[in-house]
Amino acid sequence: MKLKQLLLVIAVSVVSAFAGVFLYGKFARGGTSGIGAPTDGKLPANYAAFFDSNGTAAEPTDFTKASQSAIPAVVHIKTKIPAKKLSNNLPNRGRSGDPFDDFFGDMFGVGPQIQPEQKASGSGVIISQDGYIVTNNHVVSDGADGVAPEIKVTLNEGRKVYTAKVVGRDPSTDLAVLKVDATNLPYMIYGNSDDAKIGQWVLAVGYPFNLEATVTAGIISAKGRNIGINAQQSVSPVESFLQTDAAVNPGNSGGPLINTNGQLLGINSAILAPTGTYAGYSFAIPVNIVKKVVNDIIKYGDVKRGYIGITYSPTDQQNAQSLRAKGIQTDAGVYVSGVSDNGGAAKAGIKAGDVITKINGTDITSVNQMGGTIASAQPGDKVKLSYLRGGKEYTSDITLTAKPNEVKITASGVLSDQLGVDLANVDSKRAAQLHIQGGVEIKNIRANGLLSKSRIDKGFVITSVNGQPVKSVDDLAKVLAASRSGAVQFNGIYPGYSGQYSYQINLNGDGNDDDSSY
Repeated sequence: MKLKQLLLVIAVSVVSAFAGVFLYGKFARGGTSGIGAPTDGKLPANYAAFFDSNGTAAEPTDFTKASQSAIPAVVHIKTKIPAKKLSNNLPNRGRSGDPFDDFFGDMFGVGPQIQPEQKASGSGVIISQDGYIVTNNHVVSDGADGVAPEIKVTLNEGRKVYTAKVVGRDPSTDLAVLKVDATNLPYMIYGNSDDAKIGQWVLAVGYPFNLEATVTAGIISAKGRNIGINAQQSVSPVESFLQTDAAVNPGNSGGPLINTNGQLLGINSAILAPTGTYAGYSFAIPVNIVKKVVNDIIKYGDVKRGYIGITYSPTDQQNAQSLRAKGIQTDAGVYVSGVSDNGGAAKAGIKAGDVITKINGTDITSVNQMGGTIASAQPGDKVKLSYLRGGKEYTSDITLTAKPNEVKITASGVLSDQLGVDLANVDSKRAAQLHIQGGVEIKNIRANGLLSKSRIDKGFVITSVNGQPVKSVDDLAKVLAASRSGAVQFNGIYPGYSGQYSYQINLNGDGNDDDSSY
Protein backbone atom coordinates (compact mmCIF):
# COMPACT_ATOMS: atom_id res chain seq x y z
CA MET A 1 0.00 0.00 0.00
CA LYS A 2 2.75 2.37 0.85
CA LEU A 3 4.52 1.61 -2.42
CA LYS A 4 1.38 2.44 -4.42
CA GLN A 5 0.98 5.74 -2.60
CA LEU A 6 4.62 6.62 -3.27
CA LEU A 7 4.29 5.87 -6.99
CA LEU A 8 1.09 7.94 -7.13
CA VAL A 9 2.85 10.95 -5.55
CA ILE A 10 5.74 10.63 -8.05
CA ALA A 11 3.33 10.46 -10.98
CA VAL A 12 1.37 13.53 -9.85
CA SER A 13 4.66 15.47 -9.39
CA VAL A 14 5.89 14.61 -12.89
CA VAL A 15 2.60 15.64 -14.50
CA SER A 16 2.54 18.89 -12.52
CA ALA A 17 6.11 19.71 -13.55
CA PHE A 18 5.41 19.22 -17.26
CA ALA A 19 2.20 21.24 -16.99
CA GLY A 20 4.06 24.08 -15.29
CA VAL A 21 6.74 24.21 -17.97
CA PHE A 22 4.09 24.22 -20.69
CA LEU A 23 2.04 26.99 -19.10
CA TYR A 24 5.13 29.13 -18.46
CA GLY A 25 6.19 28.84 -22.08
CA LYS A 26 2.68 29.57 -23.22
CA PHE A 27 1.82 32.55 -21.04
CA ALA A 28 4.59 33.79 -18.74
CA ARG A 29 7.01 34.30 -21.62
CA GLY A 30 4.39 35.94 -23.81
CA GLY A 31 3.98 33.03 -26.20
CA THR A 32 0.67 34.40 -27.49
CA SER A 33 1.21 38.13 -26.99
CA GLY A 34 4.14 38.60 -29.41
CA ILE A 35 5.74 41.17 -27.08
CA GLY A 36 9.54 41.19 -27.43
CA ALA A 37 9.53 38.26 -29.84
CA PRO A 38 9.27 37.82 -33.64
CA THR A 39 5.74 37.30 -34.93
CA ASP A 40 5.35 34.00 -36.81
CA GLY A 41 9.13 33.76 -36.86
CA LYS A 42 9.48 37.03 -38.82
CA LEU A 43 11.52 40.03 -37.65
CA PRO A 44 9.88 43.48 -37.44
CA ALA A 45 10.40 45.67 -40.50
CA ASN A 46 12.87 47.89 -38.67
CA TYR A 47 15.12 44.85 -38.07
CA ALA A 48 14.64 43.00 -41.34
CA ALA A 49 16.85 45.34 -43.37
CA PHE A 50 19.83 44.80 -41.10
CA PHE A 51 19.58 41.27 -39.64
CA ASP A 52 19.01 37.82 -41.09
CA SER A 53 16.04 35.64 -40.10
CA ASN A 54 17.92 34.28 -37.06
CA GLY A 55 18.49 37.78 -35.68
CA THR A 56 22.20 37.73 -36.52
CA ALA A 57 23.88 40.80 -37.98
CA ALA A 58 24.42 40.41 -41.72
CA GLU A 59 28.11 41.38 -41.45
CA PRO A 60 30.35 40.83 -38.41
CA THR A 61 32.15 43.88 -37.05
CA ASP A 62 35.91 43.65 -37.53
CA PHE A 63 38.20 46.45 -36.37
CA THR A 64 41.52 44.83 -37.25
CA LYS A 65 41.77 45.89 -40.89
CA ALA A 66 40.74 49.46 -40.18
CA SER A 67 43.24 49.71 -37.32
CA GLN A 68 46.11 48.25 -39.32
CA SER A 69 45.38 50.59 -42.23
CA ALA A 70 45.13 53.73 -40.13
CA ILE A 71 47.94 53.41 -37.57
CA PRO A 72 50.84 53.99 -40.03
CA ALA A 73 49.29 57.34 -41.06
CA VAL A 74 48.89 58.65 -37.50
CA VAL A 75 51.84 60.60 -36.11
CA HIS A 76 52.97 61.67 -32.66
CA ILE A 77 53.41 65.46 -32.43
CA LYS A 78 55.64 66.96 -29.74
CA THR A 79 56.09 70.70 -29.22
CA LYS A 80 58.69 72.53 -27.16
CA ILE A 81 59.30 76.15 -26.17
CA PRO A 82 62.82 76.48 -24.67
CA ALA A 83 63.41 77.79 -21.16
CA LYS A 84 64.41 81.42 -20.94
CA LYS A 85 65.81 83.82 -18.38
CA LEU A 86 63.44 86.52 -17.21
CA SER A 87 64.59 90.06 -16.48
CA ASN A 88 63.79 91.65 -13.11
CA ASN A 89 63.68 95.17 -14.49
CA LEU A 90 59.92 95.44 -14.44
CA PRO A 91 58.70 99.00 -15.06
CA ASN A 92 56.16 100.42 -12.60
CA ARG A 93 56.53 97.40 -10.35
CA GLY A 94 54.35 99.07 -7.72
CA ARG A 95 51.32 98.50 -9.98
CA SER A 96 51.63 94.72 -10.03
CA GLY A 97 48.54 94.37 -7.85
CA ASP A 98 50.27 92.37 -5.06
CA PRO A 99 51.28 94.71 -2.16
CA PHE A 100 53.22 91.94 -0.36
CA ASP A 101 55.25 91.18 -3.47
CA ASP A 102 55.76 94.90 -4.19
CA PHE A 103 57.10 95.64 -0.67
CA PHE A 104 59.36 92.65 -0.13
CA GLY A 105 60.41 92.48 -3.78
CA ASP A 106 61.63 96.07 -3.69
CA MET A 107 63.25 95.64 -0.22
CA PHE A 108 65.19 92.45 -0.83
CA GLY A 109 65.22 92.14 -4.58
CA VAL A 110 64.61 88.92 -6.46
CA GLY A 111 67.27 86.73 -8.02
CA PRO A 112 67.29 85.73 -11.66
CA GLN A 113 64.15 83.87 -12.67
CA ILE A 114 63.86 81.14 -15.27
CA GLN A 115 60.73 80.42 -17.25
CA PRO A 116 60.84 76.64 -17.51
CA GLU A 117 60.79 74.75 -20.76
CA GLN A 118 57.25 74.22 -22.04
CA LYS A 119 56.40 70.86 -23.60
CA ALA A 120 53.20 69.43 -25.01
CA SER A 121 52.18 66.53 -27.20
CA GLY A 122 49.32 65.44 -29.38
CA SER A 123 48.51 63.49 -32.52
CA GLY A 124 48.17 64.21 -36.22
CA VAL A 125 47.07 62.58 -39.46
CA ILE A 126 49.18 62.35 -42.61
CA ILE A 127 46.91 63.26 -45.52
CA SER A 128 49.35 63.17 -48.46
CA GLN A 129 52.41 61.23 -49.59
CA ASP A 130 54.52 64.40 -49.61
CA GLY A 131 54.06 65.20 -45.93
CA TYR A 132 50.98 67.35 -45.30
CA ILE A 133 49.59 66.68 -41.81
CA VAL A 134 46.36 67.87 -40.20
CA THR A 135 46.05 68.34 -36.44
CA ASN A 136 44.36 70.62 -33.92
CA ASN A 137 45.37 74.27 -33.75
CA HIS A 138 45.62 74.01 -29.96
CA VAL A 139 48.20 71.20 -30.30
CA VAL A 140 50.69 73.50 -32.05
CA SER A 141 49.61 76.87 -30.63
CA ASP A 142 52.11 79.54 -29.63
CA GLY A 143 53.15 80.19 -26.05
CA ALA A 144 51.44 82.84 -23.93
CA ASP A 145 53.98 85.46 -25.04
CA GLY A 146 53.56 84.63 -28.73
CA VAL A 147 56.64 82.40 -29.02
CA ALA A 148 56.18 79.75 -31.72
CA PRO A 149 57.06 76.24 -30.53
CA GLU A 150 59.50 73.83 -32.12
CA ILE A 151 57.39 71.03 -33.62
CA LYS A 152 58.67 67.47 -33.99
CA VAL A 153 56.69 64.76 -35.75
CA THR A 154 57.42 61.08 -35.12
CA LEU A 155 56.15 58.39 -37.48
CA ASN A 156 54.48 55.32 -36.07
CA GLU A 157 57.51 53.04 -36.28
CA GLY A 158 59.29 55.52 -34.04
CA ARG A 159 62.55 55.73 -35.94
CA LYS A 160 61.83 58.69 -38.24
CA VAL A 161 61.49 62.10 -36.61
CA TYR A 162 60.83 65.22 -38.69
CA THR A 163 60.79 68.92 -37.90
CA ALA A 164 57.46 70.32 -39.04
CA LYS A 165 56.49 73.80 -40.10
CA VAL A 166 53.03 75.32 -39.75
CA VAL A 167 51.44 75.89 -43.16
CA GLY A 168 48.40 77.61 -41.70
CA ARG A 169 45.89 77.67 -38.86
CA ASP A 170 42.15 78.10 -38.44
CA PRO A 171 41.29 78.85 -34.80
CA SER A 172 37.58 78.98 -35.70
CA THR A 173 37.52 75.23 -36.28
CA ASP A 174 40.62 74.42 -34.15
CA LEU A 175 42.50 73.01 -37.14
CA ALA A 176 46.08 73.46 -38.32
CA VAL A 177 48.04 72.11 -41.28
CA LEU A 178 51.70 71.08 -40.90
CA LYS A 179 54.28 70.08 -43.51
CA VAL A 180 57.30 67.82 -43.19
CA ASP A 181 59.98 67.36 -45.83
CA ALA A 182 59.36 63.74 -46.82
CA THR A 183 58.10 61.57 -49.68
CA ASN A 184 56.27 58.27 -50.09
CA LEU A 185 54.61 58.52 -46.69
CA PRO A 186 51.59 56.42 -45.73
CA TYR A 187 48.48 58.58 -45.59
CA MET A 188 44.82 58.36 -44.70
CA ILE A 189 41.95 58.66 -47.16
CA TYR A 190 38.89 60.80 -46.50
CA GLY A 191 35.49 59.40 -45.69
CA ASN A 192 32.21 61.35 -45.75
CA SER A 193 31.03 62.66 -42.40
CA ASP A 194 27.63 63.59 -43.85
CA ASP A 195 26.99 59.86 -44.27
CA ALA A 196 27.96 59.07 -40.66
CA LYS A 197 25.04 57.72 -38.65
CA ILE A 198 24.24 57.66 -34.96
CA GLY A 199 25.08 54.22 -33.61
CA GLN A 200 27.78 53.62 -36.22
CA TRP A 201 31.02 52.00 -35.00
CA VAL A 202 34.05 54.30 -35.02
CA LEU A 203 37.67 54.09 -33.85
CA ALA A 204 39.83 56.78 -32.28
CA VAL A 205 43.58 56.54 -32.98
CA GLY A 206 46.28 58.57 -31.29
CA TYR A 207 49.02 58.89 -28.68
CA PRO A 208 47.27 59.48 -25.33
CA PHE A 209 49.48 60.14 -22.29
CA ASN A 210 52.58 59.80 -24.53
CA LEU A 211 51.84 56.10 -25.05
CA GLU A 212 52.55 54.40 -28.35
CA ALA A 213 49.81 54.36 -30.99
CA THR A 214 46.53 53.45 -29.28
CA VAL A 215 43.18 52.44 -30.78
CA THR A 216 39.86 52.71 -28.94
CA ALA A 217 36.38 51.86 -30.20
CA GLY A 218 32.94 53.34 -29.69
CA ILE A 219 29.91 54.55 -31.56
CA ILE A 220 28.76 57.89 -32.87
CA SER A 221 26.37 59.04 -30.18
CA ALA A 222 25.32 62.39 -31.69
CA LYS A 223 25.98 64.73 -34.60
CA GLY A 224 26.10 68.51 -34.90
CA ARG A 225 27.17 69.08 -31.28
CA ASN A 226 28.24 72.51 -30.01
CA ILE A 227 30.07 72.66 -26.66
CA GLY A 228 31.45 76.21 -26.92
CA ILE A 229 35.10 75.21 -26.67
CA ASN A 230 36.34 76.93 -29.85
CA ALA A 231 35.22 80.30 -28.48
CA GLN A 232 38.32 80.10 -26.26
CA GLN A 233 40.55 80.74 -29.28
CA SER A 234 38.30 82.44 -31.84
CA VAL A 235 35.67 85.16 -31.93
CA SER A 236 33.92 83.36 -34.81
CA PRO A 237 33.91 79.71 -33.68
CA VAL A 238 32.60 76.94 -35.92
CA GLU A 239 31.38 73.84 -34.09
CA SER A 240 29.37 70.92 -35.44
CA PHE A 241 31.09 68.03 -33.69
CA LEU A 242 30.60 64.31 -34.08
CA GLN A 243 30.07 63.06 -30.53
CA THR A 244 31.37 59.59 -29.70
CA ASP A 245 31.98 57.37 -26.70
CA ALA A 246 35.31 56.09 -28.04
CA ALA A 247 37.83 56.80 -25.27
CA VAL A 248 39.86 59.97 -25.99
CA ASN A 249 42.36 61.44 -23.54
CA PRO A 250 45.04 64.17 -23.46
CA GLY A 251 47.42 63.36 -26.31
CA ASN A 252 44.63 62.13 -28.62
CA SER A 253 43.97 65.70 -29.79
CA GLY A 254 44.57 66.04 -33.51
CA GLY A 255 44.30 62.30 -34.11
CA PRO A 256 41.73 60.66 -36.37
CA LEU A 257 38.27 59.30 -35.81
CA ILE A 258 37.81 56.60 -38.46
CA ASN A 259 35.10 54.27 -39.69
CA THR A 260 35.44 50.49 -39.96
CA ASN A 261 36.80 50.91 -43.50
CA GLY A 262 39.74 52.87 -42.10
CA GLN A 263 38.54 56.15 -43.65
CA LEU A 264 38.89 59.49 -41.87
CA LEU A 265 35.57 60.68 -40.42
CA GLY A 266 36.88 63.43 -38.15
CA ILE A 267 39.72 64.95 -36.14
CA ASN A 268 39.45 64.32 -32.39
CA SER A 269 39.40 67.72 -30.76
CA ALA A 270 37.84 67.76 -27.30
CA ILE A 271 36.51 65.83 -24.36
CA LEU A 272 33.74 66.81 -21.98
CA ALA A 273 35.04 65.84 -18.57
CA PRO A 274 35.08 67.56 -15.16
CA THR A 275 38.44 65.96 -14.31
CA GLY A 276 40.27 66.75 -17.55
CA THR A 277 40.42 63.09 -18.53
CA TYR A 278 37.92 60.94 -20.41
CA ALA A 279 34.54 60.65 -18.72
CA GLY A 280 32.46 59.09 -21.45
CA TYR A 281 32.18 61.56 -24.32
CA SER A 282 34.56 62.95 -26.89
CA PHE A 283 34.13 65.24 -29.88
CA ALA A 284 35.58 65.21 -33.38
CA ILE A 285 35.59 67.83 -36.15
CA PRO A 286 33.71 66.30 -39.12
CA VAL A 287 35.97 65.43 -42.04
CA ASN A 288 33.87 67.42 -44.50
CA ILE A 289 34.79 70.57 -42.56
CA VAL A 290 38.40 69.34 -42.30
CA LYS A 291 38.67 68.86 -46.08
CA LYS A 292 37.47 72.37 -46.81
CA VAL A 293 39.76 74.02 -44.23
CA VAL A 294 42.82 71.99 -45.28
CA ASN A 295 42.31 72.65 -48.98
CA ASP A 296 41.89 76.39 -48.42
CA ILE A 297 44.96 76.64 -46.18
CA ILE A 298 47.14 74.78 -48.68
CA LYS A 299 45.81 76.69 -51.68
CA TYR A 300 45.25 80.20 -50.28
CA GLY A 301 47.08 80.31 -46.95
CA ASP A 302 43.85 80.95 -45.04
CA VAL A 303 40.21 79.84 -45.03
CA LYS A 304 37.59 81.27 -47.40
CA ARG A 305 34.09 80.86 -46.01
CA GLY A 306 30.85 81.16 -47.90
CA TYR A 307 28.19 83.64 -46.84
CA ILE A 308 24.45 83.17 -47.29
CA GLY A 309 23.43 86.54 -45.94
CA ILE A 310 21.00 85.67 -43.16
CA THR A 311 20.82 85.77 -39.39
CA TYR A 312 18.93 82.94 -37.76
CA SER A 313 18.03 81.25 -34.50
CA PRO A 314 16.95 77.70 -33.58
CA THR A 315 13.31 76.56 -33.58
CA ASP A 316 13.87 74.70 -30.31
CA GLN A 317 12.03 74.71 -26.98
CA GLN A 318 13.92 77.81 -25.82
CA ASN A 319 12.41 79.86 -28.63
CA ALA A 320 9.13 77.97 -28.89
CA GLN A 321 6.95 80.63 -27.27
CA SER A 322 8.23 83.53 -29.38
CA LEU A 323 8.07 81.43 -32.54
CA ARG A 324 4.49 80.37 -31.84
CA ALA A 325 3.59 84.03 -31.46
CA LYS A 326 4.90 84.50 -35.02
CA GLY A 327 2.88 81.54 -36.28
CA ILE A 328 5.85 79.16 -36.47
CA GLN A 329 4.74 75.68 -35.37
CA THR A 330 7.72 73.58 -36.45
CA ASP A 331 10.15 72.03 -33.95
CA ALA A 332 12.94 71.47 -36.50
CA GLY A 333 15.08 73.65 -38.74
CA VAL A 334 16.27 77.19 -38.11
CA TYR A 335 14.26 80.38 -38.10
CA VAL A 336 15.41 83.21 -40.40
CA SER A 337 15.35 86.34 -38.25
CA GLY A 338 16.94 88.66 -40.82
CA VAL A 339 18.19 88.82 -44.41
CA SER A 340 21.12 90.91 -45.66
CA ASP A 341 20.50 92.95 -48.81
CA ASN A 342 23.80 91.92 -50.40
CA GLY A 343 23.81 88.18 -49.70
CA GLY A 344 22.82 85.22 -51.85
CA ALA A 345 19.70 84.55 -49.74
CA ALA A 346 18.10 87.89 -50.63
CA LYS A 347 18.73 87.30 -54.34
CA ALA A 348 17.09 83.87 -54.05
CA GLY A 349 14.00 85.30 -52.36
CA ILE A 350 14.55 84.15 -48.78
CA LYS A 351 12.70 86.37 -46.29
CA ALA A 352 12.68 86.94 -42.54
CA GLY A 353 10.19 84.53 -40.98
CA ASP A 354 11.12 81.59 -43.22
CA VAL A 355 12.22 78.35 -41.55
CA ILE A 356 15.12 76.55 -43.24
CA THR A 357 14.52 72.79 -43.15
CA LYS A 358 17.09 71.33 -45.58
CA ILE A 359 20.38 72.11 -47.28
CA ASN A 360 21.17 70.07 -50.40
CA GLY A 361 18.46 67.60 -49.40
CA THR A 362 19.82 66.99 -45.88
CA ASP A 363 17.50 67.77 -42.98
CA ILE A 364 18.65 70.72 -40.87
CA THR A 365 17.75 70.18 -37.23
CA SER A 366 19.91 72.75 -35.43
CA VAL A 367 21.81 76.01 -35.77
CA ASN A 368 25.06 74.08 -35.22
CA GLN A 369 24.36 71.81 -38.16
CA MET A 370 23.49 74.82 -40.31
CA GLY A 371 26.75 76.57 -39.40
CA GLY A 372 28.80 73.43 -39.96
CA THR A 373 27.27 72.86 -43.39
CA ILE A 374 27.98 76.41 -44.54
CA ALA A 375 31.48 76.23 -43.04
CA SER A 376 32.16 73.34 -45.42
CA ALA A 377 31.47 75.55 -48.45
CA GLN A 378 33.14 78.63 -49.86
CA PRO A 379 32.29 81.68 -51.98
CA GLY A 380 30.93 80.70 -55.39
CA ASP A 381 29.50 77.37 -54.24
CA LYS A 382 25.81 76.75 -54.86
CA VAL A 383 23.53 75.22 -52.22
CA LYS A 384 19.92 74.09 -52.52
CA LEU A 385 17.91 75.51 -49.62
CA SER A 386 14.50 74.15 -48.59
CA TYR A 387 12.36 76.33 -46.35
CA LEU A 388 8.85 76.70 -44.94
CA ARG A 389 6.73 79.78 -45.55
CA GLY A 390 3.08 79.98 -44.67
CA GLY A 391 2.89 76.24 -44.07
CA LYS A 392 4.27 75.38 -47.52
CA GLU A 393 7.76 74.15 -48.40
CA TYR A 394 9.80 75.89 -51.10
CA THR A 395 13.25 75.24 -52.57
CA SER A 396 15.74 77.78 -53.91
CA ASP A 397 19.28 77.59 -55.29
CA ILE A 398 21.61 80.03 -53.54
CA THR A 399 25.09 81.06 -54.63
CA LEU A 400 27.30 81.76 -51.63
CA THR A 401 29.30 84.99 -51.65
CA ALA A 402 32.25 86.36 -49.70
CA LYS A 403 31.20 88.14 -46.54
CA PRO A 404 30.73 91.83 -47.42
CA ASN A 405 32.35 94.79 -45.75
CA GLU A 406 35.49 92.85 -44.90
CA VAL A 407 38.23 95.16 -43.75
CA LYS A 408 41.02 95.22 -46.31
CA ILE A 409 44.24 96.47 -44.73
CA THR A 410 47.08 96.25 -47.21
CA ALA A 411 49.77 98.54 -45.85
CA SER A 412 50.95 99.63 -42.44
CA GLY A 413 50.85 103.26 -43.58
CA VAL A 414 47.04 103.33 -43.60
CA LEU A 415 46.52 101.05 -40.61
CA SER A 416 46.50 103.82 -38.00
CA ASP A 417 43.82 105.78 -39.85
CA GLN A 418 41.62 102.72 -40.32
CA LEU A 419 41.77 101.79 -36.64
CA GLY A 420 41.67 105.35 -35.37
CA VAL A 421 44.84 104.99 -33.28
CA ASP A 422 48.49 105.99 -33.21
CA LEU A 423 50.76 102.93 -33.22
CA ALA A 424 54.42 102.29 -32.47
CA ASN A 425 56.64 99.23 -32.60
CA VAL A 426 58.02 97.97 -29.29
CA ASP A 427 61.80 97.85 -29.75
CA SER A 428 63.87 94.82 -28.71
CA LYS A 429 65.21 96.41 -25.52
CA ARG A 430 61.77 97.32 -24.22
CA ALA A 431 60.36 93.97 -25.35
CA ALA A 432 62.97 92.22 -23.18
CA GLN A 433 61.96 94.35 -20.21
CA LEU A 434 58.31 93.43 -20.76
CA HIS A 435 59.14 89.72 -21.24
CA ILE A 436 57.61 89.64 -24.74
CA GLN A 437 59.06 88.84 -28.14
CA GLY A 438 57.80 92.06 -29.63
CA GLY A 439 54.56 93.93 -30.11
CA VAL A 440 52.72 97.05 -31.20
CA GLU A 441 51.84 99.73 -28.64
CA ILE A 442 48.72 101.86 -28.92
CA LYS A 443 50.07 105.31 -28.14
CA ASN A 444 46.81 107.18 -28.60
CA ILE A 445 43.14 106.42 -29.36
CA ARG A 446 41.34 109.07 -31.39
CA ALA A 447 37.83 110.19 -30.59
CA ASN A 448 35.19 108.54 -32.81
CA GLY A 449 37.82 106.13 -34.18
CA LEU A 450 37.07 102.44 -34.61
CA LEU A 451 38.87 101.36 -31.44
CA SER A 452 37.36 104.23 -29.42
CA LYS A 453 34.22 102.08 -29.29
CA SER A 454 36.10 99.21 -27.63
CA ARG A 455 37.33 98.72 -24.07
CA ILE A 456 40.99 98.97 -25.10
CA ASP A 457 42.92 101.71 -23.29
CA LYS A 458 45.89 103.77 -24.42
CA GLY A 459 49.17 102.01 -23.66
CA PHE A 460 47.94 98.54 -24.58
CA VAL A 461 50.65 96.45 -26.29
CA ILE A 462 49.28 94.07 -28.93
CA THR A 463 51.26 90.79 -28.97
CA SER A 464 48.97 88.61 -31.08
CA VAL A 465 45.80 88.77 -33.17
CA ASN A 466 43.61 85.69 -33.70
CA GLY A 467 46.42 83.58 -32.26
CA GLN A 468 48.99 84.92 -34.73
CA PRO A 469 52.04 86.62 -33.17
CA VAL A 470 52.42 90.33 -33.86
CA LYS A 471 55.90 91.89 -33.45
CA SER A 472 55.54 95.00 -35.59
CA VAL A 473 53.00 97.30 -37.25
CA ASP A 474 53.69 95.48 -40.53
CA ASP A 475 52.86 92.15 -38.86
CA LEU A 476 49.63 93.64 -37.52
CA ALA A 477 48.65 94.88 -40.97
CA LYS A 478 49.31 91.49 -42.57
CA VAL A 479 47.31 89.56 -39.94
CA LEU A 480 44.34 91.91 -40.24
CA ALA A 481 44.50 91.82 -44.04
CA ALA A 482 44.34 88.03 -43.92
CA SER A 483 41.25 88.08 -41.70
CA ARG A 484 38.25 86.88 -43.67
CA SER A 485 35.90 87.91 -40.89
CA GLY A 486 35.42 91.39 -39.49
CA ALA A 487 35.64 89.96 -35.97
CA VAL A 488 39.16 89.59 -34.55
CA GLN A 489 40.68 89.00 -31.15
CA PHE A 490 43.50 91.25 -29.88
CA ASN A 491 45.73 89.79 -27.15
CA GLY A 492 48.39 91.68 -25.26
CA ILE A 493 49.58 93.35 -22.07
CA TYR A 494 49.51 96.66 -20.23
CA PRO A 495 53.04 97.57 -19.09
CA GLY A 496 53.15 97.63 -15.30
CA TYR A 497 50.19 95.32 -14.89
CA SER A 498 50.42 91.55 -14.59
CA GLY A 499 48.54 89.14 -16.80
CA GLN A 500 47.40 88.92 -20.39
CA TYR A 501 44.41 90.86 -21.70
CA SER A 502 42.10 89.93 -24.55
CA TYR A 503 39.63 92.04 -26.55
CA GLN A 504 37.18 91.01 -29.25
CA ILE A 505 36.95 93.69 -31.91
CA ASN A 506 34.54 93.96 -34.86
CA LEU A 507 36.53 95.70 -37.59
CA ASN A 508 33.37 96.28 -39.60
CA GLY A 509 32.12 98.54 -36.84
CA ASP A 510 28.86 96.60 -36.50
CA GLY A 511 27.26 95.63 -33.23
CA ASN A 512 27.17 92.00 -32.19
CA ASP A 513 23.91 90.14 -32.84
CA ASP A 514 22.54 87.46 -30.55
CA ASP A 515 21.66 85.35 -33.58
CA SER A 516 24.17 83.43 -35.67
CA SER A 517 25.11 85.04 -38.97
CA TYR A 518 26.36 83.33 -42.14
